[in-house]
Amino acid sequence: MDENGENAGIVDIAYALHRAEDVGLDLVEIAPNANPPVVKIINYSKFLYDKEKKEREARKAQTKVEIKEIRLRPKTGDHHRGFKVKDARRWLKDGMKVRVTVRFRGREITYPELALEDLREIAEELADVADVEQAPNMEGRSMFMMLAPKKN
Repeated sequence: MDENGENAGIVDIAYALHRAEDVGLDLVEIAPNANPPVVKIINYSKFLYDKEKKEREARKAQTKVEIKEIRLRPKTGDHHRGFKVKDARRWLKDGMKVRVTVRFRGREITYPELALEDLREIAEELADVADVEQAPNMEGRSMFMMLAPKKN
């Protein structure tokens, strides 16, 4: 490809380098794996700048899913749990996922149904803004559930 973006056909490397030198630009290999390799006569620094700019735009378009967590215990009171649920509601409205964890200490682990009931109540309270992405699940000495924001 020449400096105007037109296809110059298959030419010798020495001729392509000489032509690029005459114009005052660089010979840049665009598609090295093609047969024959594709080269273009362009300003190399401008080529790098455009490439970085495209990568920045691509990164900007990506959405990063953030996971917030609220931690409870089976003996957590309703009032205290209300504050945590209010925070979870705010995070879900902002588009973040929320992991609700109930940690067991000592002999509390013998009553997992208390934690299961708490997690179900929290899921019901947040049903208007969240879907249960992962049902309550026991893992070691804690039980957790994952909530995701509802799709509009």
